[in-house]
Amino acid sequence: MWIKTAKVIAFAALLTTFQVSAHCLDQTRLTGVNLAGAEFNSKSLPGKINKDYTYPTREEFEFIAAQGANVIRLPIRWERIQPRLDAPLDEAELAQVIMALSRAKTAGLCVILDIHNYGRYYNDPISSAAFQTAFVDLWRSLVKALDEKHFLALGLMNEPSYLSLADWAALAKRTVAALRAAGAEQLIFVGGGGWNGLHSWFSEKDGVSNAKLFADLKDPLKKTVIEVHQYADKNYSGTAMDCYPPEHFNALFERIQTWARDNGQQLFLGEFGFSTTPECLTTLTHFLKLMEGPEWKGWTYWASGRWWGKYGLALNSSLTEPSPQWQPLKKAFFKSTEVKNRPEAPSPL
Repeated sequence: MWIKTAKVIAFAALLTTFQVSAHCLDQTRLTGVNLAGAEFNSKSLPGKINKDYTYPTREEFEFIAAQGANVIRLPIRWERIQPRLDAPLDEAELAQVIMALSRAKTAGLCVILDIHNYGRYYNDPISSAAFQTAFVDLWRSLVKALDEKHFLALGLMNEPSYLSLADWAALAKRTVAALRAAGAEQLIFVGGGGWNGLHSWFSEKDGVSNAKLFADLKDPLKKTVIEVHQYADKNYSGTAMDCYPPEHFNALFERIQTWARDNGQQLFLGEFGFSTTPECLTTLTHFLKLMEGPEWKGWTYWASGRWWGKYGLALNSSLTEPSPQWQPLKKAFFKSTEVKNRPEAPSPL
């Protein structure tokens, strides 16, 4: 009862205070940033809110919307929203998610809710039948609890590297089918297996690749998008401050775009990040141009969020000294007249 009451109050308030497009996720392109924090400190699970992890503030959403973004990818941890397998969703954590969704909608931002778990629950790979059934049930429970289809999209699993490629592909397809069978109408983002790299999409392991396994991904509503990740440093990990030159990525992007066209799929770059060196900013600008074609639903930069500290790829929310990466991103954000009344002058954090 408490969850239902909280949902009614939160969503009623935002509907009366802000007029947003009724079909936020139907925009031609979704371009924005990851807004990190709720997935932090994976060694402290479930952890304590505002000590081990945090959810975004209203000001953060407003700042991101004011830059021109129309979507945020919101990473959360399975263990926090459901601390015990097959148990009901945690009321306090669900309230935090509902508040974040309300703040995003009030700012005019779509949300991709991302289970940021790498294919495991606590320290266990979700490879058994019991874990996989629990994963499907998690998503059915979330869809039912959040009860929003026009501005909330579902990001099934971040970088499921603790599962084999084949196991993850089968589970992802099963989850999509189960959600549609349950009446879910949300846009669904399905990442590839392993570390989900664009550069490794065609790389075979145990005789299979993401390219082979996801070529036949089907959705009766045709509202499923293939999500890939790509960093520009020498090992593609996003952990170093160097970057390959822009032309290094031309063939990689062209190959996956051809694959998407040939197989009737649409792509989304869910994570990519760059340091502030001139070379990296040049490569960032080139990345954004490479995703201008119809094969791309859009992208979300990694990452914004006030707890990043000195992480060199992060975006700050400073009105006076914004991160240099904001400039090329702002030029590339999709321009639409569908979402009205964005905040024009957010307060400093």
